[in-house]
Amino acid sequence: MNEKIELDQDQFLPEQNQDNGKYPGRRRKGFAKGFISGLIVAVAVIAAAVFGLSRSSLLQIYIFPSSSYEAVLDDETVEKIETLSAYIQSTYYEDVDIEELREGLYVGLFDCLDSYSRYYTEEEYQDLLESTLEGTYCGIGASLQQDEDTMTVTVVHVYDGSPAQEAGLQTGDVISMVDDYEAASMELSELVTFIRGEENTTVHLVTYRNGEMIEYDIERRNLTFPTVTSDMLAGSVGYIAVSEFTEATTEQFTTALEELQAQGMESLIVDLRSNPGGVLTTVCDMLDEILPEGLILYTEDRNGDRVEYTTTDDTYLDLPLVVLVNENSASASEIFAGAIQDRDAGTIVGTTTYGKGVVQSVHTLTDGSAFKVTTHKYYTPGGTCIQGIGITPDIEIEYEFLGGEDDTYSYDLDNQIQKALEILQND
Repeated sequence: MNEKIELDQDQFLPEQNQDNGKYPGRRRKGFAKGFISGLIVAVAVIAAAVFGLSRSSLLQIYIFPSSSYEAVLDDETVEKIETLSAYIQSTYYEDVDIEELREGLYVGLFDCLDSYSRYYTEEEYQDLLESTLEGTYCGIGASLQQDEDTMTVTVVHVYDGSPAQEAGLQTGDVISMVDDYEAASMELSELVTFIRGEENTTVHLVTYRNGEMIEYDIERRNLTFPTVTSDMLAGSVGYIAVSEFTEATTEQFTTALEELQAQGMESLIVDLRSNPGGVLTTVCDMLDEILPEGLILYTEDRNGDRVEYTTTDDTYLDLPLVVLVNENSASASEIFAGAIQDRDAGTIVGTTTYGKGVVQSVHTLTDGSAFKVTTHKYYTPGGTCIQGIGITPDIEIEYEFLGGEDDTYSYDLDNQIQKALEILQND
């Protein structure tokens, strides 16, 4: 069995580009970048050594200390499961797939935990790898977020040039139905499997916008989207928006920094609004491009065992910085904002973030299936666990579009960006 560590649904990281000290304001001191890169990339552990074991032996030996493990399948439980299974097979109005019943047992083990822990079939796990790690998948091109209490599913980002954008789907739309499935009746990770599908097929969405029902038929396509966009604003202020933290994001972020510095960037805005999170190692490597040596975050498991994640002196940004966040900035976005805030490296502007302060580990089994389970809480450098709390900005300001009904979005009409520019001009 292999283990990987994640924040949401993701893991891994790419190599980073090196600028060899070409650009002003970016200081490089040596090549000591190995800690962050080596720590998580190397977490595919002892798989070859244990592949010969049965799955039950592997779980007992590898995951659970004998002192804390209690067998779930005692004789009474097995008898009850078989009784229920026999009744389903003999009375259910359609034929029952035995393998699906077995998969359902595995799913049920994680359903009684938190909303982040779950079981993946082999197919579901491969979809996860393709979409969240490689940044490619067949779908409509929209990022979604689900409220943990109400299960409401909201569109938090629509990618430029995507089928979703072409159809008219917008950020803030609430998804009610996906084909014949009620969106709030299942976890988001399951819902997106119905939104994705084969290329050139269509998914039907029922959505609500400001109380008005809008229906869409959106064609699925094979999609690969950049997660980083950048621009140079007035006053030599660099602007980098990060939509999510995937395997490809670090390289895109580094390239954007280098291009802006080549254009004479004197200060920077990093926009993490409605960024739902992603790869732990990606956000750590991105912060290593910005911060000098020091603590990014630390995690603690149920026994209080602590693991620290740090930046090096290898590269850091010596420029005024503002980070934009909102209530949909979650997980890795909160790690980014929390590290910048606690280390006094910039100003956080916007509204209080989502509040996801736990970490999941993803384990693959020998049959290709996988599972993830929440294993740690994480803490900002100042020792705060933001679970259920979020990051409170240094300057709180609700988003307001400054234009009229007929105006299209621009930086000049975004009050939070304008506030960031004001802060940087006075720095």
